[in-house]
Amino acid sequence: MSDYILEMNRISKEFTGVKALSDVTFKVERGEIHCLIGENGAGKSTLMKVLSGVYPHGTYSGDIVFEGSVQNFGKISDSVKTGIAIIYQELALFPDLTVYENIFAGNEVKRGALVDWNQTIVQAKQMLQKVKLNVNPETLIKELGVGKQQLVEIAKALSKNVKLLILDEPTAALNENDSENLLELLRELKNQGITCIMISHKLKEVIAIADKATVLRDGRTICTLDASKGEISESIIIKNMVGREIDDIYPKRANKAIGKTILEVKKWSAHDPQLGRQVVKEVNLHVKKGEIVGIAGLMGSGRTELALSIFGNPKSYKLQGELLLDGIPRTIKHPSEAIKAGIAYVTEDRKGDGLFLIQDIKSNVTAANLRAISSSGVINVNEEVKVANQYKNNLNVKAPSVEQIVGNLSGGNQQKVSLGKWLFVGPKLLILDEPTRGIDVGAKFEIYTIMNKLIDEGMSIIMISSELGEVLGMSDRIYVMAEGRIKGELSIDEADQEKIMQYATQ
Repeated sequence: MSDYILEMNRISKEFTGVKALSDVTFKVERGEIHCLIGENGAGKSTLMKVLSGVYPHGTYSGDIVFEGSVQNFGKISDSVKTGIAIIYQELALFPDLTVYENIFAGNEVKRGALVDWNQTIVQAKQMLQKVKLNVNPETLIKELGVGKQQLVEIAKALSKNVKLLILDEPTAALNENDSENLLELLRELKNQGITCIMISHKLKEVIAIADKATVLRDGRTICTLDASKGEISESIIIKNMVGREIDDIYPKRANKAIGKTILEVKKWSAHDPQLGRQVVKEVNLHVKKGEIVGIAGLMGSGRTELALSIFGNPKSYKLQGELLLDGIPRTIKHPSEAIKAGIAYVTEDRKGDGLFLIQDIKSNVTAANLRAISSSGVINVNEEVKVANQYKNNLNVKAPSVEQIVGNLSGGNQQKVSLGKWLFVGPKLLILDEPTRGIDVGAKFEIYTIMNKLIDEGMSIIMISSELGEVLGMSDRIYVMAEGRIKGELSIDEADQEKIMQYATQ
């Protein structure tokens, strides 16, 4: 007989008439790693917020049964006291406090009425050992990388005697080594009797770690897959996530009509005065009309710095070298000049740099080209709505209307709005920096299809991506960067993952 630590029965949740969850059933056995998967907007995070008390009892219907008892969590602290801890993608740490202060924030070790700081440090060291993080507990959080901060979050959860640990996209911002270390830690926690729920878009990670995986689609439970029965495979997961089979996640273009060179940089270097060093070193690169040029490389290789230096240099690097557009030497000193020259840049950080999250879709879509919908400095609201609806429909943004606040959209739909914003400026060259980071396989397919359509219409694309499958699946030609330099150039016919990694690690 199954020993369920958690049962969520017939959970339904609405937001202003929109049903986010509909009769969801979700069961987790004690001591297992259970992945919760689905497209953006499927209801995964909403379900976990119901479980953790972010959405309190009374705001949803259905029952939460934890360790055999029905729970009516009114706030997050109620679920924490019961032994449930949730770690979100955006880490909830205090950057200017120490590691030990963060681990026991709100759960202070006290002697009488006073905090016992010596004992706090001792216990913090014990928690750090559990998560295999070798740092001084007196280190400030802001001095740690994202991977180590993630481990501090887990140590914080363990300090509260957690029984069920929930991780929402825990590896989204981590490199491959940090991601693998985190997955190995979850396996060790499982051996210690801690049950884990992990939300992830990375199917390889799900396949590698999940004992079971539950798929949500459109706010409903579709199925629960069991690894012991061989049910957790990429094809089965995708079919259940999107409701159809995606035989080729990277759609092919029927006709490749590659034309003349539209962008070329020669001996292009960028010096970052804040870091006091060169971040781009004597790069030679060109892009032709109707071509997708992939730029691969490890984190810190200089890919984003190269893109920013081309797109009007917003970081104020000291630049050297030559930039040519349509064969004509150009000096572009500001992003506004890059836009006028026909260059657009979709940032890797859509939430931090790419979008105004508190504003609606129409305001975001038109933000980079307000002159096109203005007269005498006054925005034509009717024209703004018309333009926004055009991109909403063309890019298949799933939202009730263009009045929808962008911060309330799923990651995939936010990315489409960010893309629409830059397409509205009418670029000849579109730079996409990590275009599918943090979005699900169905939304990725839609982004790839949009890219192919843009190329067919005569646009050119530079695509920066950390996913080698994506680089190989979508590019016509690939540059590989390491330490700020181009280490290799590969045609798509000769490229493979091994060659890319050889260049990337030189």
